Amino acid sequence: MQHDGIVQLERAVDDFAVYLAAERGFSVHTVRSYRSDLGQLSSFAHSRGIDDADRVSLELLRDWLWQGSQAGLARSTLARRSAAARGLTSWLAKTDQVAVDAASRLKSPRADQHLPRVLTALQMGSMLAGLFSRATSDAPEAIRELAVIELLYASALRVSELTGLDVASVDLGRLTVRVTGKGSKERVVPFGVPAKQAIERYLAVARPGLLRDPTDALFLSGRGVRLGTRAVYTLVSTLLSAIPGSGPSGPHALRHTAATHLLDGGADLRAVQELLGHASLGTTQIYTHVSAERLKESYRSAHPRA
Repeated sequence: MQHDGIVQLERAVDDFAVYLAAERGFSVHTVRSYRSDLGQLSSFAHSRGIDDADRVSLELLRDWLWQGSQAGLARSTLARRSAAARGLTSWLAKTDQVAVDAASRLKSPRADQHLPRVLTALQMGSMLAGLFSRATSDAPEAIRELAVIELLYASALRVSELTGLDVASVDLGRLTVRVTGKGSKERVVPFGVPAKQAIERYLAVARPGLLRDPTDALFLSGRGVRLGTRAVYTLVSTLLSAIPGSGPSGPHALRHTAATHLLDGGADLRAVQELLGHASLGTTQIYTHVSAERLKESYRSAHPRA
């Protein structure tokens, strides 16, 4: 709600979320995270008697982050909150809804540096062998699961990219898949022969059995609709729970694994950046750290004078 030319903070958060989705092309997940963080900022400001966007100050924002740190929030969460606040106030200033960009000097806490979980080639091979064994039957779900995991690992896709694929996205002749990534940016990603064979069998045997109504979606659920990200999370989490190792157990672990295995095999860092759809090379460089750590572990366990 707006009164006397003053923009209320709660309304500003809603409008900013619409802007991120409609004009910036942010994913549903990212917009939801921004809205949640900024909704908490709005509640915090209200508790301080501030409801108007132009009364948000640098001091208020610092107090909000400090309260979060005192509540035990991770530095990565505080960094995300800081980024959300800077995005909101910058947009408000650029659209002349407020006179001053209050968060322009707001610094983000350094995020916790955790190396991602990476499976060994042997662990990955064992997982895929188990899926292949189950997929020798004509059970549509087992055949679909093999195709999903093969493609996730082969192309290092994000889970949202995988579930967003249509049948027409896959070129089995050229062994490529056209993906819509973050910011609605398209890229073409290669995959290998095992993934091709798994997808071909899925399309020929499993998908027709899962299909209920006409749809362009590549991967279908048991109800015949587009497979959701939660179902893929559950699948990967179940598979990883049987494998020794610590760290996150979602589909991103397979993306981390694929990227690290590519670098271990001698792939160029910029080629891996393009494959992953990273806007910044710095984001991709985390995998060089993973490769270095793996090399150190191998050295320490194998070298007689380590």
